[in-house]
Amino acid sequence: MACTMTSDGVVEQRFDPLSSAEAAAQHIVDGCLIDGPVGQVGLEVEAHCFDLTDPSRRPGWDELTATITALPPLPGGSVVTVEPGGAVELSGPPLAEPASAISAMAADHTVLRAAFARAGLGLVLVGADPLRPAARVNPGPRYQAMEAFFRASDSGDAGAAMMTSTASVQVNLEAGPRAGWADRVRLAHALGPTMIAIAANSPVLGGDFTGWQSTRQLVWSRLDSARCGPILGASGDDPASDWARYALRAPVMLVHSPDPTPVTQWVPFADWADGRVLLDDRPPTLADLDYHLTTLFPPVRPRGFLEVRYLDSVPDATWPAVVYTLATLLDDPAAADVAAEATEEVATAWDRAAQLGLRDRRLHAAATRCVQAAADRAPRALEESMGHLVRSVEQGRSPADDFADRVVAHGIADAVTELAQGEL
Repeated sequence: MACTMTSDGVVEQRFDPLSSAEAAAQHIVDGCLIDGPVGQVGLEVEAHCFDLTDPSRRPGWDELTATITALPPLPGGSVVTVEPGGAVELSGPPLAEPASAISAMAADHTVLRAAFARAGLGLVLVGADPLRPAARVNPGPRYQAMEAFFRASDSGDAGAAMMTSTASVQVNLEAGPRAGWADRVRLAHALGPTMIAIAANSPVLGGDFTGWQSTRQLVWSRLDSARCGPILGASGDDPASDWARYALRAPVMLVHSPDPTPVTQWVPFADWADGRVLLDDRPPTLADLDYHLTTLFPPVRPRGFLEVRYLDSVPDATWPAVVYTLATLLDDPAAADVAAEATEEVATAWDRAAQLGLRDRRLHAAATRCVQAAADRAPRALEESMGHLVRSVEQGRSPADDFADRVVAHGIADAVTELAQGEL
């Protein structure tokens, strides 16, 4: 039995039943944001993996894990994992400030790309798989159960695409001082549409243009908003309580029995905690609650820190500047003031940002101001990437436009192969 020892010597049994939804809410509120200074940044970067000689083939689980096992030590300390569809993720440790986190991640990605190339595989930083149909290669029981859950929820196609055909750059930032939580979480959400437009990089999915700049965002929007929508309430004045309400209203996806088992009926966690429904013939525990939180995928997820999940995976020339822009607009007080004002008119334009990107006049104006505010503060090491991003945004172009141009010129398969071989 998993136990933790509290400061007064009391052993907390994490598998003791929860007494009520109110107790579950208090547990969430107590741990979802941690009071402290801003500054540390953690990054997670996902890349689709392709066979360099046959881009329509999806490399298998054994092939991927063998390549990862043979990796040399990564200089930046990232952990390498495989997503359900075979995308490869680098998860870096939190570092003191954005430039350090970016430098460490870039070094690790260079080593990873070289190792995969020796195995005949290439890594492509794009928000949605442009060529292959959705298919799962990771045999993990969690992913098998999630797949079954989505099928039972009449969202099988969207769930499969989300799990196996999308990729992102995730930015993890400190929650900051308690007194500023409301403003900080509101701004993290308000920045979402503008940053989606800036980083949009998925105009093609499964062999077809979709008409959206960020098809990744389109895929996520087709899933249940109770699990994947924004968490903020009407005012956003108490983000911890907003997260607790969101989590307790969200339906339970999986229960450990002991392996993950999909819940095929709609059961809000609150109903389970209050005893209105029993799942697996028992009430939930704290461990069940903590696991439930890992099955919720809002664009900004509180996990002690803020997990910002709304960015497409973007090319090596672009992602350092995108990451630096987002971190600076949230962590630098003066830049945050600029961002709050610039994004006020587009703070809820999630779908418009995903469909039109920087072609939307208001999003283009907001993006121009936000990127310039970050560029004014960028260290010398990021000047090249920031300059590239500033020029692209000024021209109203996102990475999706560059990828679409490549596809039109060369075809999807050749465009993917070029990127997999590292041709920019």
